[in-house]
Amino acid sequence: MPESSPESHVIDFRAAEQLLAARDPRGAVKLLDSVIAAHPENTAARLLRARAFFAAAQLRAAELEFSIVLEREPDNAFAHFALARTYERAARPDQARRHFRLAAALDPQPDYLAAARFDGDEGGAGGVGDGVSPGGGR
Repeated sequence: MPESSPESHVIDFRAAEQLLAARDPRGAVKLLDSVIAAHPENTAARLLRARAFFAAAQLRAAELEFSIVLEREPDNAFAHFALARTYERAARPDQARRHFRLAAALDPQPDYLAAARFDGDEGGAGGVGDGVSPGGGR
């Protein structure tokens, strides 16, 4: 096993970003596991791993990672939005609605506002993309 270094962790992080973009979330998770093992405080790596878990439909693991990010950065609108998407996919609409609304309150961008359904419509987020990518988020 090659020796890990800060440089190799940066390389693994960047490679994990590319794997996720190439729709290989499981490969991204494998790379990020070693990065997070060496740097458990690295919120960016945890957020990327959460996105990879979400893309791999590992919703409990995604929920845990997004929650860890939010413990550290409670004002991270993207993490609230992504956690809401995770709850939505897990058929937990009340929890999803809460985090959609927190995301919209923290960053009133159109996707977050549409998903928050402040207009009183308690249905799904209809019309808003079903992915979790940081697009206009943090």
